Amino acid sequence: MKYRDVYDSWRANPEAFWLRAAELIDWTRKPKRALFAGNAPIYEWFKDAEVNACWNAVDRHVEQGGGGRTAIIHDSPVTGTCASITYSELRDRVARLAGALAAKGVVAGDRVVIYMPMIPEAIEACLACARLGAIHSVVFGGFAAKELAVRINHCEPKCVLAASCGIEPGRQVEYKPLLDSAIELADHKPDFCVIFQREQLPAELNASRDHDWGEFTDSATPTECVPVPGDHPAYILYTSGTTGQPKGVLRPTAGHIVALHWTMKNIYGVDPGEVFWAASDIGWVVGHSYICYAPLLAGNPTVIYEGKPVGTPDAGAFWRVISDHRVAALFTAPTAFRAIKREDPGGELPKKYDLASLKTLFLAGERADPDTISWAETQLRIPVIDHWWQTETGWAMAANPVGIEKLPVKPGSPTVPMPGYNLKVLDENGNEVKRGELGSIAAQLPLPPGTLSSLWRADDRFRESYLSEFPGHYSTGDAGFMDEDGYIYIMARTDDVINVAGHRLSTGALEEALSNHGDVAECAVIGVGDELKGQLPVGFLCLNAGTSRSHCEIVAECVGLVRQEIGPVAAFKQAAVVDRLPKTRSGKILRGTMTKIANGEKYTVPPTIDDPTVLEEIGTALGTLGYPKSKGGTES
Repeated sequence: MKYRDVYDSWRANPEAFWLRAAELIDWTRKPKRALFAGNAPIYEWFKDAEVNACWNAVDRHVEQGGGGRTAIIHDSPVTGTCASITYSELRDRVARLAGALAAKGVVAGDRVVIYMPMIPEAIEACLACARLGAIHSVVFGGFAAKELAVRINHCEPKCVLAASCGIEPGRQVEYKPLLDSAIELADHKPDFCVIFQREQLPAELNASRDHDWGEFTDSATPTECVPVPGDHPAYILYTSGTTGQPKGVLRPTAGHIVALHWTMKNIYGVDPGEVFWAASDIGWVVGHSYICYAPLLAGNPTVIYEGKPVGTPDAGAFWRVISDHRVAALFTAPTAFRAIKREDPGGELPKKYDLASLKTLFLAGERADPDTISWAETQLRIPVIDHWWQTETGWAMAANPVGIEKLPVKPGSPTVPMPGYNLKVLDENGNEVKRGELGSIAAQLPLPPGTLSSLWRADDRFRESYLSEFPGHYSTGDAGFMDEDGYIYIMARTDDVINVAGHRLSTGALEEALSNHGDVAECAVIGVGDELKGQLPVGFLCLNAGTSRSHCEIVAECVGLVRQEIGPVAAFKQAAVVDRLPKTRSGKILRGTMTKIANGEKYTVPPTIDDPTVLEEIGTALGTLGYPKSKGGTES
């Protein structure tokens, strides 16, 4: 079967396509229909069915004789420990936790906030909620108390499952005081909290509200899986919005597990039993989809990694994990590989490990620049696959479906649309642009199973945020183009497309040119306001470790590269060398915040930022370039 045959079969009969995919799931009541459009443009999938996600991810493997197979591998270089959990062990642990929650009154439809680091108990918490039909809402461990309080107020959880601390290289982060502060700030008060006590830093418990995780579960009676309707929410995951109001992406259960199960073989090309590692965090959508649910659904041991790509202990950390656990497929963000490349540009560390098990590297979460892809291919000598998706979609909109057919790789492109996604590149009036022209990328409705159905208690905001810009389409907020072969190119968020004297330029294209410089490990470009040209691009360059050449010389060469590859129309004349770029904990560069600093506008420190002090460094670098300029002052 070829990709085009599969995609065309979906186009010809979407209903039949997704009902076939649903045959891989165990149903309490099988779906008779796939799509329900009665409430369009809010669409629902498998609404007439009944199912339980935990049963499909855990129990059915035990019932089919696979209880002794490995389900979870926990690798924690920050604690120096490594452990594995079988499907039978996982079922017992999840059933006891679910039983303890049920004994405290948690039932289907109740919300449960999960605030935990990268430990197996975080996955068990998600699965225990799914077992009961409770709706989990994971908040990134260590998130600020104020932001945690906002989420507690918005989803009104019956309880919070947390850990006493998180562990970072060289430091411990106390979660319990943050949780206590959040509950104090919140108007809504959870009935109770369950705290997993880590031996590195146990927490003091509030006797009237808090329960010790071990005591809570040890005496509990295990409970069975509770079937829920197909459209029952599996979870709420909060994502960034343009207003101060929380934006809780709502993921219905049935479409979620049907789509994720389909992707493991068709997109990622892994067979049951092969180890799958998504080097992300349970607080992000990648952790939901590809650390917790999808690998377990498909019978793939999933790696929970409590460490960093560099610094735990060095830039060979990923290679060690692959070698130790015989990882078949790795899924991570390009920023991780840029960090590894920066520390080890010559690729000496991969030579120290046996990486023969690794079949494919998948990159997502931000644009994968061709230079990073090329470096990874050189080191690993395996396919390096960029793919594109969002928190809202839950799985890839565009990918190279290696399990169906490995298509030719075009550097800079996540390849082609996946079944379920009819992608279009539109101008501001909603008309399709010519192939090769930059525009806004949108997906024709309905979106496929596994995508968001709406926002938590905010249908109107869902319509306004995603469906109003291009009627009949989901607006991705990304800009790019499609080539003559139907390959899609994601160049920037639409907010990051800059207008230089009437010419629309993507920051991604400018960054691609800069990354071709041999001394540049990582870079970012922003558009700064200019009275003459509207906007001017300004670059930030992070250099490879050991680079000793003059920064002025490197900047001059980078300016020349952009002029050569993009042309003088880009008006690229300014760049600063910096030690690091401001990023979210998931690795996305905070270009919008950088732009506000450059323009002298007020900004708030994003709660997802990895290290707020880097913004001061960016401000200093911009100062050396003369930004922000005094009112009325500008350079031509």
